[in-house]
Amino acid sequence: MSTTFTIDTATSRATPTPAPMKRLTVPAIQRRKVDGRTAEPLVMLTAYTARQAQLLDPHCDMLLVGDSLGQVIYGLPSTLPVTLDMMIAHGAAVVRGSYHSVVIVDMPFGSYEASPQQAFASASRILAETGAAGVKLEGGEAMADTIAFLSQRGIPVMAHIGLTPQAVNALGGYGARGKSEAEHAKIVGDARAVASAGAFAMVVEGVMEELADIITDAVAVPVIGIGASARCDGQVLVAEDMLGMFERTPRFVKRYGAMAETISDAAARYAADVRSRAFPTADQVYRPKK
Repeated sequence: MSTTFTIDTATSRATPTPAPMKRLTVPAIQRRKVDGRTAEPLVMLTAYTARQAQLLDPHCDMLLVGDSLGQVIYGLPSTLPVTLDMMIAHGAAVVRGSYHSVVIVDMPFGSYEASPQQAFASASRILAETGAAGVKLEGGEAMADTIAFLSQRGIPVMAHIGLTPQAVNALGGYGARGKSEAEHAKIVGDARAVASAGAFAMVVEGVMEELADIITDAVAVPVIGIGASARCDGQVLVAEDMLGMFERTPRFVKRYGAMAETISDAAARYAADVRSRAFPTADQVYRPKK
C-alpha cells in the first residue's frame, strides 16, 4: 500500500491523492497478535501535522497524535498544559494527511480523569471532530472502569501504562519504572486490568526490559513499547526524536536522521543568499517565455 502525490497548482504544495487502498482498522491491529505473539511487529510514530502524516503514513501501521506536541510543537515544559482543542486541531490535520494508518489521538491531562462520563464527552468530541479511529489515555487499574465505559460505547481505547508523563509530578520524574518488586507487580496488574477492561492495545513506556517482556506475554492485546523491550508487539517513538530534530534525545531513542543539522544548514545558506542578494529578480521569474 502506498500514497501517491500530485502537485496542487494553486499552492505548489505536494498534496495527497488517495490511491486504491484501504485504511487499517482497530480490529486489524488487534488481529496482528495471535496466540500471544505478533509475527510482524507493529510500527507506530507520532505525527502532529498533515505534511508529517503524509510522509510517515506509508511506513506505519498507526500514527499517534501525542500530547508530546506540547513540548515538540509548542515548547511547553511538559504535556500537562496541552488542551483538548489543541489535540483535536492536530488530530484532524493528521487524519487529513493520512490514508493507511490507524490514527490514535491522546486525551490530554484533565480531559478524562474525573469520571467515565467526562472521558466519554472528551473522547466523543475527538472522534467526531478529527475522524480518528481511537483515543489513548494514561493510567492502569485506576482507569479500568473508564476504559470499559468508553469501549462499551464504541470508542476504541489504547491504554498507556508504566511511565505515564501526565503523572510526572506524582512519579517524581521520568525515570524507568518497575525497579522495585511492588512497582513491578503493580504495573503487571495495570496491564491485566486495562486489557480486561477492553483496551484494544497498550503503550508500555519506560519500564525494565524483563517487565515489558512479562507484560507482552501476559496480555492478549498488542503491547507497544517505548523505552521498554524489543520483544514487545510493536514500537512507538516521537518522530522528531527519531529524526534527530533535537540535540538531546532520550537514551532509548535510536536516531535515524540529523534533521536539526540539515535544517540549520539550509537556513544558514538561505540567509547567506539573502544577505548577498543572490536571488533571481522578479523580471527573471515572471518574464514571459518567448
